[in-house]
Amino acid sequence: MSESSVSLPELTLGQRLTVLVAAFLGWMFAGLQIALFVLIHRSAMTSLHQSSAQLANAASTAISEQVITQWFAWFQAAFLFGAAAGGWVFGVLGDRLGRTRSLGLSILCYSLVTGLCYFARTPGELLILRFLACFGIGGTWPNTVALVAEAWPAASRPLLAGVLGTAANVGQVAMGGIGLSFDVVPDSWRWTFLVGALPAVIGLWCLIAVPESARWQASRSRRLSAQQGPVRELFRPPLRYRTMIGILLGTIPVVGTAANAQWIVPWSDQVQMQQRSADKTATADAIFQQQNARPKADPKSKARTMMSRSGGAVIGSLLGGILASFLGRRTTYFLISLLALCASSWIFGWLTPSDPRFLWASFGFGLVGVIYFGWLPLYLPELFPTHVRASGTGISFNSGRTVAALVVLGTGLLVKQFGGDYARIGLWTGLIYVVGMVVILFAPRTDADSLRD
Repeated sequence: MSESSVSLPELTLGQRLTVLVAAFLGWMFAGLQIALFVLIHRSAMTSLHQSSAQLANAASTAISEQVITQWFAWFQAAFLFGAAAGGWVFGVLGDRLGRTRSLGLSILCYSLVTGLCYFARTPGELLILRFLACFGIGGTWPNTVALVAEAWPAASRPLLAGVLGTAANVGQVAMGGIGLSFDVVPDSWRWTFLVGALPAVIGLWCLIAVPESARWQASRSRRLSAQQGPVRELFRPPLRYRTMIGILLGTIPVVGTAANAQWIVPWSDQVQMQQRSADKTATADAIFQQQNARPKADPKSKARTMMSRSGGAVIGSLLGGILASFLGRRTTYFLISLLALCASSWIFGWLTPSDPRFLWASFGFGLVGVIYFGWLPLYLPELFPTHVRASGTGISFNSGRTVAALVVLGTGLLVKQFGGDYARIGLWTGLIYVVGMVVILFAPRTDADSLRD
């Protein structure tokens, strides 16, 4: 049943704007949380490893590149598994308790647990806390998407889908800016967790002052009288096909981001660390020659790479919903996949982080590869009726994180196979975009009036 054929209670413009601001801030700070560990990973692992070695009176406190890269894969997997579980749990809560309650609780979850990371003493403790914090990150997305889709009229949704897609990338740019302004080094990295704890205030505001979805309230009596829960309904006809397509479409960009695009930041960090090590061990006579032969090591290169990629992503994600409204949902997704494949192949196949074009290429890769995340907030809510919309969008988007986690763990094995060659890893994982070009051909057609009640 279309939106126009049902009489529904309306929110005032002020209430709609409050909903939009809350959703934007909740997903923006989730984006900051996603970027946080990518930025601090090498410094944190070096510091924690040195502390453990000193306590054990080990002869050497050095940590190998393979160990650092393996832990990066583990932390990415912890994020993906945690966010996948959180998307399921908080998505169901969004359909049962309400969008704003579930959103507020998910923000409190990722904020407070990230604050606890400040006290972690070992990589293992940090890994567990990261997993728990990511429950909240995964739970934020389905409730922001459902809340905004149900609060605003159909004509506004393509633009607002792009705005929501942009929010997480604004958070990642902000994290990169913080890393550019303040050193993130083995001697100083725990302070970032205090920054990550600040959004708890937004979570409390959502619980106290943000208005609930009028659509959800109108459908509540029908949901309470239903004989089956939202998850069971989603995996039975007539919604099962839509759920499976939604999962596949959500998986492609998540795998592309976590197992492909995210590697350009640690790749940049790896190269500058190798350069720094070479600078330290160079003889006095060779220093002048080295400085003229190659650029000096830049400890902030990882922050610049993050800001460049995320800056492009801000623009790209804003375009997702707009392009889909003009070109059609399926055509847009196919083109995104094709362009992302080309961008990934170029940056990993022809460039290195020391190349002067690398930052511009990172910007372009972010712009193209993240258009998906402005497309998904528009398309996924159109697949599901109101009483299972948060569950459906949450399961669709976050189930892909489980697949992505397995791929990331597999890339950890590729690191050993390829001798720490990030470029070869990027070339192989970039093939996920080919899968996206195929899957979209089987997706249901939807349009601006496809929100069903």
